[in-house]
Amino acid sequence: MSTVERPTGSSGKDDSVGALVTQASQQLSQLVRDEMRLAQAEMVQKGKRFGVGGGLFGGAGMVAFLALQALVAAGIAMLALVLPVWSSALIVCGVLLVIAGALALVGKKQVAQATPPTPERAIDSVKADVAEIKEKAHR
Repeated sequence: MSTVERPTGSSGKDDSVGALVTQASQQLSQLVRDEMRLAQAEMVQKGKRFGVGGGLFGGAGMVAFLALQALVAAGIAMLALVLPVWSSALIVCGVLLVIAGALALVGKKQVAQATPPTPERAIDSVKADVAEIKEKAHR
């Protein structure tokens, strides 16, 4: 434990209570600052991971888009062997729109179920600190 300097000139009992209140206030302020730094560090770390993951998803999406274009061209060419080219292109376009609609609905459902990015460890730590302070205050 740290030592507390007592001012001279007043009674010992008042000095110890005043010093304890001062010490508790300083420790509480330091605790709040530390918890805020923890929350900030956690959010920075999560932000970096979101950025890297988003970039990788973007690259994968671009390659998939190019592959899809080649697949669409192949599908149109295949149907053009049996039907006129314009009807082949129209059929493939309709199928792609149905797929896009289904993907949008699934994506909307996933976004709705996503939890907000919060500093969970920092929140849990603050709750534990508050519970500890309340427990000590009742003694």
